[in-house]
Amino acid sequence: MKISIGNDHAGTDYKFAIVNHLEAKGYVVNNYGTDAADSVDYPDFVHPVALDVTNKAVDFGIIICGSGNGANMTANKHQEVRSALCWTKEITVLAREHNDANILSIPARYTSMQQAIEMVDAFLNTKFEGGRHQNRVNKIPVSC
Repeated sequence: MKISIGNDHAGTDYKFAIVNHLEAKGYVVNNYGTDAADSVDYPDFVHPVALDVTNKAVDFGIIICGSGNGANMTANKHQEVRSALCWTKEITVLAREHNDANILSIPARYTSMQQAIEMVDAFLNTKFEGGRHQNRVNKIPVSC
């Protein structure tokens, strides 16, 4: 499985831990995030992840910023993206099962490192249920 990850300065430590965790499990990871703690603009690191997901160059994306909100809003500007801001494992599972989320947005300042890794595992290992949820997911994109 191939994953793209992007982060701003608030998510650097989380990104390193998640990348190490994923690579130890055999995942291939595209790292678009900053590797430093210096302030950066999260859209610069989120758009490449969203483009990889949109272009089906990867199976899933993971984005990390302080609150998770800015990164999530940025990713969801891409028509084929269904990014979910999650702060618990349970919400993460529902985002995959019911919404077919293809990007996980993690709020680094509001989750522990262990929680974040558990959410990543849940996200990657949970299947979309389809059925009644498929019709709802089909209605998400806006066509003008």
